[in-house]
Amino acid sequence: MGIKSFQGRRAKPLAKKEFKAPILVTDYMTKKLVTFTPDQSILEVMEQFTKYNISGGPVLDENGFLVGIISEADCMKQISESRYFNQPILDKSVEKFMTKNVETIPHEMTIFGAAGVFHKNNRRRLPVMKDGLLVGQISRKDIVVAALKLSGQNWK
Repeated sequence: MGIKSFQGRRAKPLAKKEFKAPILVTDYMTKKLVTFTPDQSILEVMEQFTKYNISGGPVLDENGFLVGIISEADCMKQISESRYFNQPILDKSVEKFMTKNVETIPHEMTIFGAAGVFHKNNRRRLPVMKDGLLVGQISRKDIVVAALKLSGQNWK
């Protein structure tokens, strides 16, 4: 009689494979930012937006601390008001139109946590902080890119 389905000596079962995907905000954020100052003119900001193909950025004081964020929406407000009141755009500073109460996220937050913040607050970008200092910025698009990179993995 022949041997049925003999496989030989079996190897030890493999340990569960752990996958360590980069899922932190710091892994996907933009680190080289175009920043603005409170005394810059709105016109100069709009020129920077078109030059660097961005839609907003952080506003830093002379010591490098985050004091606000300026966006295309803030510029639209200025454009609209200048036409309505028949005033030039040139003399208006960023400080008058920037968002001063800026929501930030910590650098060690996961992309899933950041996605929840974006969903809850309808923001386009969030400054990323470490020890009270601005270290980067993450956008909704960055979160989508991160999710696509992880789509083939187990998110549990």
